[in-house]
Amino acid sequence: MKGITRSFVLGALSSLATGVLAQATPAYPTKPLRMVIPWPPSGPTDMVGRPVARALEDALGQPVVVDNRGGAGGTIGAELVAKSAPDGHTLLIGGLSTHGIAPAIYPKLGYDAIKDFAHVSVIASVQNVLGVHPSMPARTLKELLDLARKHPGKLNYASVGVGSTSHLMTEMISSMAGVKTVQVPYKGGTPAVTALLTGEVHYYIGALPGLLPHIKAGKMRALAVTADRRSPLLPAVPTVSESGLAGYNVTSWYAILAPGGTAKEIVNRLNAIVVKAVKSPELAESLVKLGAEPLGTSPEQTTAFVRNEVAVWAKAAKASGAKFE
Repeated sequence: MKGITRSFVLGALSSLATGVLAQATPAYPTKPLRMVIPWPPSGPTDMVGRPVARALEDALGQPVVVDNRGGAGGTIGAELVAKSAPDGHTLLIGGLSTHGIAPAIYPKLGYDAIKDFAHVSVIASVQNVLGVHPSMPARTLKELLDLARKHPGKLNYASVGVGSTSHLMTEMISSMAGVKTVQVPYKGGTPAVTALLTGEVHYYIGALPGLLPHIKAGKMRALAVTADRRSPLLPAVPTVSESGLAGYNVTSWYAILAPGGTAKEIVNRLNAIVVKAVKSPELAESLVKLGAEPLGTSPEQTTAFVRNEVAVWAKAAKASGAKFE
């Protein structure tokens, strides 16, 4: 009798444990996924995000629909994801603009960069480059800044919106150099680049993936890169710091995020897929060709990274006085 009772109890406990585990591990995915890219198509975020979407599609066995939601420095798309159901079916390709700069300069931002997101993985970091239209007489950053000093308020530059990465990076240069230029905001990287290529604006700072083809084609002249080291893809182009503004160092980055409250099992599964894809020779090589450095961080590392970016840009915004309604 004791043996039967013991077997019965063990069996019951096993069944109970299996049931609890089944409840704790949500079925995923149960439908197509939506990946929100908070910029228009063909921009650098789009170029980095779409290969990741394909990798998720292959691994999860469900379609991943890319949804380009540009506007307000990427914050419209980011807020959409922050307020979506935390079931892993809506994801975001966020980055420096949405999760570093925006929390520092928008007092009425519709999301919290830490609390409202599950941070899956940082995909890559990317160099930025300052480019001018070929008709511009300036062939170095120093010459461009000299022109700005001689003609205050006459030179204009493209940005992808007030408070965007391109806006803040350019204003940091202007502040350090003591010059005044005029911002012309656009709704994304593609229209901003088009404005430069057509001569509508004098210069633009953008992520290297989106500008490199135009630089190589001679349609844009690169004057400086924004990181603390030169890009292997543009070894002859000096850094902003080398060009006379010592200490200037800004690097863009891209991360995949889910709504806050997404189950840890789902976050870990997404992380494993993304990290494997980012470190695969095929995707890693394509990212390098775009001017990006493949990363692939853990969820914990990603949260720590985003938290640090928020703190860094909060200090920078306070120092510069930059605030937007």
